[in-house]
Amino acid sequence: QLQLVESGGGLVQPGGSLRLSCAASGFTLGYYAIGWFRQAPGKEREGVSCISSSGGSTNYADSVKGRFTISRDNAKNTVYLQMNSLKPEDTGVYYCAGDPRSRLLVLWPNEYRYWGQGTQVTVSS
Repeated sequence: QLQLVESGGGLVQPGGSLRLSCAASGFTLGYYAIGWFRQAPGKEREGVSCISSSGGSTNYADSVKGRFTISRDNAKNTVYLQMNSLKPEDTGVYYCAGDPRSRLLVLWPNEYRYWGQGTQVTVSS
């Protein structure tokens, strides 16, 4: 069974850092483009970052450029999202999603086929 599982969320103070992980089971993550998305209460799900299957290409939302870094270790079947200089507006449930179109680099949730259950990130003092 194809499954994505996020981890690494938590409570952090403004200016702090977190690293999220997206682990795959039941399939080879290296064949899939992966995106990170987030959803704050009362808001629509929005794209944060995405990475091609090889890791050679990435894309970021303007709101996180320079602060977040997406990477992947296909040998470990895992994609990461390093989040630095966190702000209260980064608060939300973070989801990873995968699609077999290996070069997909869009931040539109509807383009991704498989989704994890999400991990909560709260940035607050």
